[in-house]
Amino acid sequence: MILRRLYNWIRRFPHRCGYGVHSPSDFYLITFVIYESLPYYKYKTLKAFRPLLYQYPHHREKVDRFFLRFANYLQLPSLLEVGTGSGLSACYLSAGNEKMRCVTINPSLPEDVLAVLSSIHSIENKRGNELKLLAQYLDKNKLDLVHIGYTPLYKGIWEMILPHVEAYTCVLVSHPYADSMKKQWWKSVIADSRVTVSFDLYDVGILFFNPKRCKEHRIVNFF
Repeated sequence: MILRRLYNWIRRFPHRCGYGVHSPSDFYLITFVIYESLPYYKYKTLKAFRPLLYQYPHHREKVDRFFLRFANYLQLPSLLEVGTGSGLSACYLSAGNEKMRCVTINPSLPEDVLAVLSSIHSIENKRGNELKLLAQYLDKNKLDLVHIGYTPLYKGIWEMILPHVEAYTCVLVSHPYADSMKKQWWKSVIADSRVTVSFDLYDVGILFFNPKRCKEHRIVNFF
């Protein structure tokens, strides 16, 4: 794992710090959100959850801290997360915007994950068939911020949400390089004409759908 990360860091070295990015909004996102190093006061509180949930699927703390900053940057009214994993990403995303309504969908969750999620008033957890619950959500809600997290059903989820995205919708994809199949799917996603601007941080992908933007794909060295 360490050698793999080192290899990818070297490959992505030319893409550090927003070099070569001419869009002011994209440059701001890279330099002042993705690479922001100043501490947020909630980092310490959220860090206390990590040893409790570390045995379940999760991101590095660096990635979860980015999630917090990203939610704070976007200030969207709702989050839909499918594939909760440890619940840590949902905690960090909700901490970035406490006014954001957060719904997480998962077939089932361990009691310790449920206990942490239940302690955060803005997070509502729904358990059951992921695609059925997603269909019910899409019938009644608009898509603002979406997180495709720890789920093997990422292809079906993507196909279901795509007809519902708006110009302001943003989709986060966790671990787009998890295996060769997901890597191929990720390549097809960023090539889709409906995705106008995409960012590849390796651990997570970011997708925007604003039709006023020219199609761009940004590789970011975020190791």
